[in-house]
Amino acid sequence: MPIDAQADAGFKAWIANFYETAAKAGISRSTYQRAFAGISEPDRNVLEKAAYQPEFKSRIWDYLDSRVNPYTVKIGREMAAKHGSTLNALERHFGVDKHILLAIWSMESNYGAALDNPDRLHHVPQALATLAWGDKKRAKFARTQLTAALKILQSGDVTPKQLTGSWAGAMGHTQFIPTSYLLYSVDADGNGKRDIWHSVPDALATAANLLKKNGWQTGKTWGYEAVLPAGAAKYEGQTKTLAQWAALGFARPNGKGFPRGSDRAELKLLAGPNGPAFLMLKNFFVVKRYNAADSYALAVGLLADEIAGYGGVQQRWPRPQGTLDIREKFELQSRMKELGYYNGEVDGNFGSGSKAAISEIQKRLGMQQSGEPSQRLLEALR
Repeated sequence: MPIDAQADAGFKAWIANFYETAAKAGISRSTYQRAFAGISEPDRNVLEKAAYQPEFKSRIWDYLDSRVNPYTVKIGREMAAKHGSTLNALERHFGVDKHILLAIWSMESNYGAALDNPDRLHHVPQALATLAWGDKKRAKFARTQLTAALKILQSGDVTPKQLTGSWAGAMGHTQFIPTSYLLYSVDADGNGKRDIWHSVPDALATAANLLKKNGWQTGKTWGYEAVLPAGAAKYEGQTKTLAQWAALGFARPNGKGFPRGSDRAELKLLAGPNGPAFLMLKNFFVVKRYNAADSYALAVGLLADEIAGYGGVQQRWPRPQGTLDIREKFELQSRMKELGYYNGEVDGNFGSGSKAAISEIQKRLGMQQSGEPSQRLLEALR
């Protein structure tokens, strides 16, 4: 028997055997059959994506550049206008800042644009069954999520065809895994279904509900950028009141004082002692209940502030000499587009299209063809 045929037979046997587990969780035979109708083989793209998880860790400024930039701010403001009544209603009901919801939506699915990319969408029961059957590292997680996905299907919120998500089962505009969906999903548009795939109100309300239930403090921000006093890096990771931080010489770069000196904040130095300091409040850690990475929560906070019309990191990140900041990256792409070298989106992200254009320009200018953006290249185009 060919290897693929053996794998398919093993996968079909796994699906047949897992029904006993699903049944104990209350899943009917008809729901189970609908979930796996027509599925006779594992999703091999899921196994490829699971195997290819690069250990590469981007530097904080590169991570922020790709997520908090003029493009994501512009689209965020457009979405704020388009969905204004919904966002205002959610802010009143849940007490969660509407700009934070917009920032999460941007981070999770590029304001829903990612849901139009067929390469990123998988049938959730098939994807999770594939992981449970073929990925020992994620098998326990996948079994738990598969059972939850079957409960979602049984509830009638979506059809089997609509139950799509990432290779690991994150679903909809705001990328909820099935267990989190069961905990937090909301029918905000009142149509009787909790549909985070097609209803923007439902998706944003579900995100707001997660934040509220994890302790979001209404009317308070996520944190403050601060200037690190000399010798104060030793306090990294410590928590004090804002008044105590101020007494140690911490100040905001815009010269304003810290409101509510009794609020407690943790010092974070996400680029080390040579970068901006941040005093993180409770709401920063609530955002981390959505995604546990400090870089993620910082990006959400900064993007929310910029969509709202204020904020932005005022101190420079300790970028390597000769590299570009985010506004310079946008300028370089714009100039390349004006000169006819580049026809992609001006979004500050330097993918294969941007790098090919840079190589062509470097060749024309007699520069080394690195394909990488640089201060020298920008100066040449200016």
